[in-house]
Amino acid sequence: MLAVTGLNIFHGNLQVVWDLSFRVEKGEIVTLIGPNGAGKTTTVETIIGLNRNASGSIVFEGEDILGRPPNDLFKKGLALVPEKREIFSKMPVSENLLLGGTGSDEPQKTLAHIYQIFPILREREHQMAGTLSGGEQQMLAIGRALMSRPRLLILDEPSTGLSPLLVGQVFKALEQLGREGMTILLLEQNVRNALTMCHRGYVLENGRIVKEGKAKELMRDPHIQKAYLGF
Repeated sequence: MLAVTGLNIFHGNLQVVWDLSFRVEKGEIVTLIGPNGAGKTTTVETIIGLNRNASGSIVFEGEDILGRPPNDLFKKGLALVPEKREIFSKMPVSENLLLGGTGSDEPQKTLAHIYQIFPILREREHQMAGTLSGGEQQMLAIGRALMSRPRLLILDEPSTGLSPLLVGQVFKALEQLGREGMTILLLEQNVRNALTMCHRGYVLENGRIVKEGKAKELMRDPHIQKAYLGF
């Protein structure tokens, strides 16, 4: 579904990602893990068209999308849950969700499904989004992205700032989406949770892929265990 090949990304004249290549097949959950500052967010911003200062290729469902504007990519089925969530804090939960489904078919049916995944959002549907807890806001951000019924859901650090209990709830919801056939690209620093849930993973350090493989194999890798899992 998504094939990134030989991607080089720049901030001005400064190169920050080198020769990046990875793929996501339909129905897979794939994680891009690495420390803060490794280039994960820069990579996803380039994929969705927010950063066009790049070379290489990004092919989504057979079409090279590198440099295409974000609104075009949204229409093609790419949806991003940004690291900072970026919800509309002075609007109710229900309106935040319905905005995510603008232009989609059967928004009420999709909304009912999201309430099934995140029951707390149904309880809070008339509440101003800015009054939600951090975990509830993350669920809202994921739900808003799902309202567009994306073909590929991209999540940038969904566990950031959440308690272990809420992290578990968010990842449980992502696992459910995976079982339903959703294709997911997950950018994450919480390596243990990411590799436990995902099919395959890529390790990005200092702007370069240094490891890749099946998630279970990466969990057993000595470098991953020492650098990320505390073994």
